[in-house]
Amino acid sequence: MSNLAVGFTGLGVLVFFIALRMHIGIALGIVSIVGIAVMRSPRAAGSAVASLPFEFAAHWSLSAIPMFLLMGAIAFHTGMTANLFQAARKWLSFLPGGLAVATCFASAGFAAASGSSMATAAAMGRLAIPEMLKAKYDAGLSAGVVAASGTLGSLIPPSILMVLYGIFTQTPISKLLIAGIGPGLLTAVMFAGMIIIRVKLKPSLAPALDEKITWGERFTELAKVWPIPVLVCAVVVSLYAGIATATEAASIGAAAALMIAAVQRKLTWDRFRASIIEALSSTGAIFFIAVGAILFTRFLAFSGIPVYLADLIGTYALSPVLTMIMISLVYVFLGMFLDPLGLMLVTLPVFLPMFQVLGLDLVWTGVIVIKFLEIGLLTPPVGLNAYVVASIVGDKVPLMVIFKGLMWFLLAELVIMILLFRYPAISLYLPSLMN
Repeated sequence: MSNLAVGFTGLGVLVFFIALRMHIGIALGIVSIVGIAVMRSPRAAGSAVASLPFEFAAHWSLSAIPMFLLMGAIAFHTGMTANLFQAARKWLSFLPGGLAVATCFASAGFAAASGSSMATAAAMGRLAIPEMLKAKYDAGLSAGVVAASGTLGSLIPPSILMVLYGIFTQTPISKLLIAGIGPGLLTAVMFAGMIIIRVKLKPSLAPALDEKITWGERFTELAKVWPIPVLVCAVVVSLYAGIATATEAASIGAAAALMIAAVQRKLTWDRFRASIIEALSSTGAIFFIAVGAILFTRFLAFSGIPVYLADLIGTYALSPVLTMIMISLVYVFLGMFLDPLGLMLVTLPVFLPMFQVLGLDLVWTGVIVIKFLEIGLLTPPVGLNAYVVASIVGDKVPLMVIFKGLMWFLLAELVIMILLFRYPAISLYLPSLMN
């Protein structure tokens, strides 16, 4: 059997393992080790297992992941994000579907502190869904907006997925993080615009609130959320100005979160310990899958699949647009079944050579890939954000109602993707201004 045949067989076995619900890190490791042993030798496989995980874990840029996770954990456990929804509610409740619109922008703020889609959906679900249901909002809209807005955590910096994409593709992580700002804000605005239009056309979806809010109350609530803008500025400004690398900016963010919590006198030992444990456990889970992906990348390199696919593109002269459409369909389909991290690390070794052969900007493709991973968080049957919200609301909102409510947000995502494909500057303008 040729190396190429072993490679494609390994891909098939990997899909089979994933279909059996095997942990994706274990599936990647088994396929890679056995495949390398077949193509080279058992000693070569052992050498790869002995060296590649250490070489990956020792990568300096990876230090950004535990630091960003620690920043988000401290912000959450010390209550820095608790007032985001109430502040957005006070300022935006006058709009049609105001509570849902407030949820969009509060989620954007939370995402800027956490970097996690599911954490954003979980936190906003506990805060916003009871308020919307109490106000007689449509159940599908209430749960759908929380699940959809949670995906902003994958795009708005700090984004763990962006850091991993940058490491695997050797793309400047600082530029990737900044590139997520424009698409992230565009997504929040598009979601809010869609909600306003829907409620205008069908007011029963979100009855108007019968309450009077003074300007004093608005500014009082706004003053309570000052830690989040400070954290965002600490990270984004240091990146954008070229003062710090992504790793240094992550450390600055974690240190800023600690200092803010100390100033607010909310940094107890129990909260600090909970934040450390959460950051460590999340880092361990991410690294376990990433090590499997590193071994899988070496397996594919030995098999020659990346070179074969790149030559195939050159032979048939596939256009960049056609290739990206094909890749987009793959991401949409696989996103229905795989978690975002696993999906990205499984597909990047295959698709990266295609991006390079076509001469595509890897910062732009990074944004496109992350957006498709976000969409995968919303699509049935395994839309993880929908399940996160379902676990919070219990029997109040059935899972099928949540997925039905998400259909409108998926239509908005389609418009957003068309804009990102048509106007790459949405993603690339801010990075182009960086030092």
